[in-house]
Amino acid sequence: MRDVHYEIERKFLIGMPSAKELEEAGAEGTEITQTYLLAAPDTTERVRRRGRGGVYTCTHTTKRKLSDLRRIEDEEEVPEEAYRALLQRADPKRRVIEKTRWCFSYEGQAFELDVFPFWSDRAYLELELEDEAQEIRLPPWIKLIREVTEDARYTNAALSLEIPNDEI
Repeated sequence: MRDVHYEIERKFLIGMPSAKELEEAGAEGTEITQTYLLAAPDTTERVRRRGRGGVYTCTHTTKRKLSDLRRIEDEEEVPEEAYRALLQRADPKRRVIEKTRWCFSYEGQAFELDVFPFWSDRAYLELELEDEAQEIRLPPWIKLIREVTEDARYTNAALSLEIPNDEI
């Protein structure tokens, strides 16, 4: 039996960063393809293929929401064959999400910045927290549009169904 992992994160919609800003932040990019699977109510299940340069790892993840900030997450690395087998359970109502994830640190915090091909003017920034009251310090080059932690339209699972195109 695996340990239970609680995912606590804050999410932000930001203006699209420039390549120069990402480079100066020391961000490293990786390609991600994630497919949502048919799952039980109140549960999100996905498979993800992540890597670059032809070297990829695959994971199978199940998440159960406890609050807007906290989820129970069970994630395991799976071999390519298991990944392909799980794809047979893909939810036909959802699009496959493709993105480039840029990881960088700022003042001891580890950020993940997702750039999606369907947006040219905005990106998505996540910060996983140790606890819900943790102070957040955004890098000065980030152009904050708004926090979307509590906006269910901005989860990757929701983006697989519909892409919000709010005015920014």
